[in-house]
Amino acid sequence: MSLPSSLTTIHTPEQLGAILRDQRRARRMSQSQVATRLDISQSWFSELEQNPAELNLARLLVLAKTLGLEVMIRAQDENPSDTPREDW
Repeated sequence: MSLPSSLTTIHTPEQLGAILRDQRRARRMSQSQVATRLDISQSWFSELEQNPAELNLARLLVLAKTLGLEVMIRAQDENPSDTPREDW
């Protein structure tokens, strides 16, 4: 996956994981370096990078800032009832 453009829409945790991994690599940061900034172990960070659905919002925001990313939420242009409903 290529690095995100100025705006990237994410629909799945897998897409988020790929962006986080690619951005970490582009910034030439090891998993250990990022994990230290998040105050977690390298193995736990590796798991989060592979399965970003386990990230909580607070940790995602810190991780995004660490990697030079910004998290944005915007309203969809389409009718929300037209989009598939995600399982909670």
